[in-house]
This record gives sequence, structure tokens and C-alpha cells, in this order.
Amino acid sequence: MPPFNAPAYDIERPTGQCAFTGRAMEPGEPYMAALVELPEGADGEQPTGLGLNRIDVSMQTWSEGKRPDHLFGYWKSTIPQPNQKRRLFVDNEILMNLFRRLGETEQPERLAFRFVLGLILMRKKLLRYDGTEKRAAPESDDEVNKEEWWLVSPKLDLTKGPLGRWNEDGQMELLNPHLGDEQIQQVTEQLGEILATEF
Repeated sequence: MPPFNAPAYDIERPTGQCAFTGRAMEPGEPYMAALVELPEGADGEQPTGLGLNRIDVSMQTWSEGKRPDHLFGYWKSTIPQPNQKRRLFVDNEILMNLFRRLGETEQPERLAFRFVLGLILMRKKLLRYDGTEKRAAPESDDEVNKEEWWLVSPKLDLTKGPLGRWNEDGQMELLNPHLGDEQIQQVTEQLGEILATEF
């Protein structure tokens, strides 16, 4: 796996403005937060970092059917009251959908992002660690250079939280990018910024 580049996390924080109308949304107002994939450059070059950007859309605009291009994921949120502690509820289904959507990525920053999200889901007891498989890295025939893949199982019904049964047939794989403590902390903070919550 290519090296993880810590400074590349550049997703914008929530703005409190509707991306379509420019209107400032009021405290307590519900809205839709969306992650969109950044397009390739004119020369076909992939965007740096996560290649994702967060935008906010008022509920009225969203209900009119307006959606951003290159939509990657979305969730409902609420504009916080002034001086309100930023600890908003994020639905478990949103976290699991984001984890699944990132499953096909090969970008180092997204792999790191997915790994930390997987750790959060395990801490919430929504993913179970089942074991580890060592595999040769795709770009190397070297037996020493092996990737570590964790096998994880999700809950059958996320609404039951930690008390639900495990989905034995829905096992997924999670690449361990071997992040340091500082990198894990950075990605966790960035995830909190994107979802406007704390973990």
C-alpha cells in the first residue's frame, strides 16, 4: 500500500449554508449533509487526499429533488444552537453505509479513513473482528511484503445496536494500513468534522 499522507485530509467543515441557494440556515433547522466525489482533473489525474468534499443542502431544496453531482453518501443533520456542544447523533446505518461504500477504494487516504471507521464500528459493537489473513501486496512478489486483511462481520439489524445478531453470511474485509496513533487520531478527528459529531 502506498504511504499514508497525513496532510491530505482537506474536507470542508459544515458551513451552515445551503450549497444550492447560498441561504444561511437557522439554528435548529434540519438539513441534508452530503459527501460528493471530486471529479478527475482535465488531464485525468485523480484528486488528492480523500477526493471527497462535504456540502450541506437545506431540507426544502433537498425535498425539491435537487442533489449534488457525484453524490457519494448523505445523512440528515440539524444546525446546532449557538454555543451548543457539538455531539449530534449519527445513525449507525449512515456509518455502515459509508464503510461499505469505501470498500472498493485503493486510495491510501480512503483506506486509512475506512480503517478508522471500521475501528469505530467495532467499538460500537456493530462490526465483529473474525480474524486476519496475510496476502501478498498486489505490486510486490516479495513474500515479506504482505498486506494484513481483517475479516469482519456486521450486525444483521443495526437498529438493535450491540444486542443484535451477527450477519455470519455478510462477512467483509478490512485492510489494516498500520497507522500510528497520531494518524488514527487525525483521521478520527476528520471523520468527526465530516459527520459533525464526536467519537
